[in-house]
Amino acid sequence: MRPFELTAPTTVEAAVATPGTYLAGGTTLVDLMKLDVLTPEHVLDINEVPLRGIDTSDGLRFGALERMAAIAAHPGVYPAISRALLLSASQQLRNMASIGGNLLQRTRCSYFRDVAMPCNKRVPGSGCSAITGANRMHAILGTSESCVATHASDVAVALVALDARLRLADATGTREVALGDFYQLPGDTPAVENDLRPGELITEVVVPRLDWAANSTYVKVRDRQSYEFALCSAAVALDVRDGVVADARVAAGGVGTVPWRLPSVEAALRGGPATEAAFEAAAAVAADGAQPLSENGFKVTLLQRTIVRALLELTEGSSR
Repeated sequence: MRPFELTAPTTVEAAVATPGTYLAGGTTLVDLMKLDVLTPEHVLDINEVPLRGIDTSDGLRFGALERMAAIAAHPGVYPAISRALLLSASQQLRNMASIGGNLLQRTRCSYFRDVAMPCNKRVPGSGCSAITGANRMHAILGTSESCVATHASDVAVALVALDARLRLADATGTREVALGDFYQLPGDTPAVENDLRPGELITEVVVPRLDWAANSTYVKVRDRQSYEFALCSAAVALDVRDGVVADARVAAGGVGTVPWRLPSVEAALRGGPATEAAFEAAAAVAADGAQPLSENGFKVTLLQRTIVRALLELTEGSSR
């Protein structure tokens, strides 16, 4: 790890007035600094900035520094969000990691984390090693010739499905942006991963009230049961009335370069029967536009099956 200057602002105003890299739980930033993937000269420890709190009185509001473990355990948090958090990392990391930091975590692509390998995210214009290399874990949706890395966050998938928004602050004021619009596809500029502007700080995560999101879940398929990133995941909320799907929210992880909302699957579900056959038909369009690589073509079928599994959990009480 290279030398850096550390300061600890105690207000939002002081934090956004000082150029530097924000440090919250440190579960991503410190790792990348140790690997020399990130080499900030000035680090701002923002843990004393008053950005905590969980409010479930009308929708959900999380202070950006609220820890993942606290949100997962809080009564009234929609099940898809709680479960996505509980399936993330280990309990020790969930105790440390902030919700804002989780949403900004960098990809776990091994080429990004290896400074000896070409990576357009790390060094723009150097190339993407994964396209012709080991790419089993990589994306099949939203990819480009410059980058095929998946987005790492579990809870971002659930939040995108539930139309979450971010509140952001900088020295000029505040703004709000839909989380689904915040993340950027790699295109020709994979180093630009989101719409966070220089000096901006996430202050709050807001999830609109959606009463039927109480009937939601998050299914994560991975190589081992714990402390592993998703091969594929699905966040689903379902409004079923008299055996008919009145409305649905569906997003996927582990398959896209960003948390991947699936409006085509949602549209296929609406108005149809809440049956396994109907779920399979709706999920069949989930991978439309996919561009599998040499080692991850299995994700097309896995995505479809993961969505069906999540839908069946909500309609049959399955705990598979």
